[in-house]
Amino acid sequence: MIDTKDPADHRALTRLDGRGIIVLGAGGEGMGTATARLLAAAGARVMCVDIREDLASAVADEVGGEAYAANVTDRTEMEKLFAHADRVFGKHFAGLVDIVGGGGRGRLASFDDAAIDQLLALNLRQALLAIQIGAPMLAARGGGTMAFVGSIAGIAVAPGQPIYAMAKAGLHHLVRQAADEFGPRGVRLNVVAPGVVERERWADKADMLSRIAGETPLRRVGNVRDVANVLYFLMTDLSSYMTGTVLNVDGGKMIGANLPRTQADED
Repeated sequence: MIDTKDPADHRALTRLDGRGIIVLGAGGEGMGTATARLLAAAGARVMCVDIREDLASAVADEVGGEAYAANVTDRTEMEKLFAHADRVFGKHFAGLVDIVGGGGRGRLASFDDAAIDQLLALNLRQALLAIQIGAPMLAARGGGTMAFVGSIAGIAVAPGQPIYAMAKAGLHHLVRQAADEFGPRGVRLNVVAPGVVERERWADKADMLSRIAGETPLRRVGNVRDVANVLYFLMTDLSSYMTGTVLNVDGGKMIGANLPRTQADED
């Protein structure tokens, strides 16, 4: 039992010492890499998973973790991944962070079956596989924690991203359903829904980012550490009474309707 009057005892809630945690999509200096660093710094043993072995290995070497290459949209490969995690972590397997996802732009009619299947696999199917295979494993160990990256596109209309938005909305509700099913067995599942997060490949989009920042209450776009911080929080015991939750990490973007502002509003 945590002593809520003891600050030192409370700080222990931030630690993950000895816990084995899988990070899906850990490579490439994005949210996954930032999250793997935070988890390892808190004492976790991190399995860094990426479709590219070189990216997985680079992060694993940095954080002292385990590298694993897999196509997480494939059931057989996911079964092998969790079997490997079982061998590596054993009874210390405690959770998973799922960063995997990606968008595609266009009007609804522009998406053919192959594009639809790819976006649904990347943004929804792989998360379903992670839950189907991983949540029972955690339940068998007495419980654990799973955190997924959704999107504010799964909450409000995202012009030009209909399939991505649909998949993220599905992810949000999938996690709610799984939280209800696995909660009695000690498994917590939550979602982080980022707004616009700046990426290196957007170096030529300064005008777009400036416009988005101007429409965001905190007057900036997000960065990967903003999202990683909340994923880390969800994996610690600080969030021990949270499950089935979708947390917006969007600088306040979803507060209102983004109606036109006047100078008087800014003064």
